[in-house]
Amino acid sequence: MALQATALSAGVVCVPGYRYHPAILAQAAATLVVTDLMPRFGSIRGRGGLFAPPELDPAGLRKNSSLTLDIITWHTISQTMSRRIASLLFLAGLVALGCIAAGCTDMPGATPAGSSPPADDPGNVTAGNTQFAFDLYRQLAADPQYTDQNLFFSPYSISSALAITYEGARGTTADEIRTVLHLPANDTLRREGFSAIDAGLNHGDANYTLRTANALWAEKTYPFLPEYIDVAERWYGANATNLDFAGNPEGSRQTINQWVEGETEDKIKDLLPAGSIDSMTALVITNAVYFKGTWVKQFDANETREETFRVGPDKTVPVPMMHRTDEDAVYGYTETDTLQVLEMPYAHESGSELAMLVLLPVGDNLTAAEEVLDAEKIADLRQSLVRERVNVSFPKFTLDTDYSLPGTLAAMGMPTAFSMDADLSGMDGTENLFISGVVHKAFVDVNEEGTEAAAATGVVVGIKSARPETVPVFRADHPFVFLITEKDSGTVLFVGRVVNPVGS
Repeated sequence: MALQATALSAGVVCVPGYRYHPAILAQAAATLVVTDLMPRFGSIRGRGGLFAPPELDPAGLRKNSSLTLDIITWHTISQTMSRRIASLLFLAGLVALGCIAAGCTDMPGATPAGSSPPADDPGNVTAGNTQFAFDLYRQLAADPQYTDQNLFFSPYSISSALAITYEGARGTTADEIRTVLHLPANDTLRREGFSAIDAGLNHGDANYTLRTANALWAEKTYPFLPEYIDVAERWYGANATNLDFAGNPEGSRQTINQWVEGETEDKIKDLLPAGSIDSMTALVITNAVYFKGTWVKQFDANETREETFRVGPDKTVPVPMMHRTDEDAVYGYTETDTLQVLEMPYAHESGSELAMLVLLPVGDNLTAAEEVLDAEKIADLRQSLVRERVNVSFPKFTLDTDYSLPGTLAAMGMPTAFSMDADLSGMDGTENLFISGVVHKAFVDVNEEGTEAAAATGVVVGIKSARPETVPVFRADHPFVFLITEKDSGTVLFVGRVVNPVGS
């Protein structure tokens, strides 16, 4: 089996077993002739359209097809990156950038399969964030205090703040944090992965607002290691600000909360509650994420009317229900015996492609949706989406959530960071620090025009003498799970469930 690319200037024969480094094979028009393709090789987009392996090709293209390209660009994806993440990236549209393919022995710099990926490959961090997102969802959903409650949080916000914390962790503390967050162990891979994702998310677009920001807030008299501050600033964009925690903890808390409010358009207020900062606080690490976008296919407010939403088999609540039943209501849609899946895209031009993916159980059992919260299963569902007309009924809702996460994260496998055995010596050269608190707040408003969502995370680091803490009908009139994702990288920005749209 071979893949042959013949350009005007040179011929290149590509064989299985190698991965390409990014390179331009032909600056002029080139003809690509495919004699065979092994599964998972990816796709190429050019003047002739989209070519993909048969199992991923909606147009039914097969081997021996050909097309004309202006430029052929090959893009490396690590062999260690799972099939499910490769599928997510394919479906997200990275095919427009190049081809996930077998490499070529004649290619300068070709790397044998199994070798290390490019250090800035964000897919490794994305894969970890996706797994952490679903792990945290399951942990919160299983917590008795959240039984039958709405859930909404930003896994990327939490993992970003904790990744900066991880940079200062050592020994068992570091091992536990890395395992829970599914972080790459390689420093360069991890740091450049987060940096690449942040740059992509902050790229901007005329049709939506999407940004994320990190910051360090340090006790002005505490001797932090310069190298830790440098890593946080260089790779995570977390500029350090000195505050007087020892002399003015309340004023310091208000300063941090004001920064969060500014980064989230006032949607996240009082991230750090009263009493969370005291004279023994050494450092606070914050992340904020904000998104506001409009639907590609907006709902007509005149069609919104009060209808019932089933919160249980024998209980309903009135909700404002939005409707799209016209001929232009074409969405990505698929269904199984137990689940309906709808993808509602947000308008975009040059920036990241964002969408809400809604998992609606056929019956009232939310488990049918929750059990597919797995990267490979989500990738398979995305792959099976077909654009077709769908009669959509979807509730307007607003959620405000607030979580204190030390107990949750400890239960997930990182208890040492919150104990007197914590080792954060990468921050100050001693073992005198521990995580005294992790707080997270999130907000989402879904309406006829689109979605506004925000979240913020604060990691409080204290000194150890302190004490720690047919036409298918998609009618979302009963509990459902939803995700807001950045489709180019597959990053899960927000994940939640709605069990009562009029609840808090």
